[in-house]
Amino acid sequence: MKLGFLTACLPETGLSDLARWAADQGFEALEVAAWPTTDDRNHIRPDAWDDAEHSRVRKIFDDTGLTLSSLAYYDNNLASAQVNAHVRRCVEAAAALGCPTVGTFVGRDPSLSVADNLRKGADVFGPLVEHATRHGVELVIENCPMKSWHQDGHPGNLAYSPELWEWMFTLGLKLNFDPSHCVAVGIDPVAALRPYIAHIAHVQAKDTEILGRAIDRWGFYGPVSGEKGWYRYRVPGRGCVDWTGVIDALQEGGYDGVVSVEHEDPVWSGSTSRVQAGLEIAYHTLRPLVRG
Repeated sequence: MKLGFLTACLPETGLSDLARWAADQGFEALEVAAWPTTDDRNHIRPDAWDDAEHSRVRKIFDDTGLTLSSLAYYDNNLASAQVNAHVRRCVEAAAALGCPTVGTFVGRDPSLSVADNLRKGADVFGPLVEHATRHGVELVIENCPMKSWHQDGHPGNLAYSPELWEWMFTLGLKLNFDPSHCVAVGIDPVAALRPYIAHIAHVQAKDTEILGRAIDRWGFYGPVSGEKGWYRYRVPGRGCVDWTGVIDALQEGGYDGVVSVEHEDPVWSGSTSRVQAGLEIAYHTLRPLVRG
């Protein structure tokens, strides 16, 4: 396995400088933000792809020796055909760069029932998976519930549970496994991942901190008042995820891909130096566990 991180946490840093810093810290891979060029998180431009952009990105990875583990574009594929079109562009850019995966969300249309969303998902992802397969790329879906996408705080990304993972796999999708989201929906991450390791093509590393007994006031679904909820996301080592158990299960199951830190920690945010410090905490937590 290799240890890397998702570049979206450092939007103000160019990819070249970011990659050099990552390599100097001992990271071995980057999951590169690939939103449309209008998005501040973007570090690669699939919607302005040409020979110059290909050469720019390829040179950065050649010079640093880092692995490009995935192009990241996490948006709602059941809400907009424009999202689907950008996923296609990401697939084409990934193929040109020799990148094995493109990460995205299933999403959800909140105006439809879950059953109707699953039928729509099959219609939407059938052509997307076919497009990815033709280009030698796998589409990986993160298991984030995305409650903010639903007006009532219900899961806005229909990929949050093993039941839904099994549905995804029938469509030819793979899992980008993030244990933090299992904690946030009451699932044991280690128990959940063991049966599905063969379907995991990428791993994100984020932790979850349980905030005292706040759940006793708001319940599992969280507050309706706009107050903060009963958990928050942290860098690995600052929450309750059993990282030894997660990495051990992945290794035992034969996973040999990238473990990519997704930094969404509010404590280690606010400036480039604080985000980098958070990534260093994550590195020192995971480095003893993630071995090639």
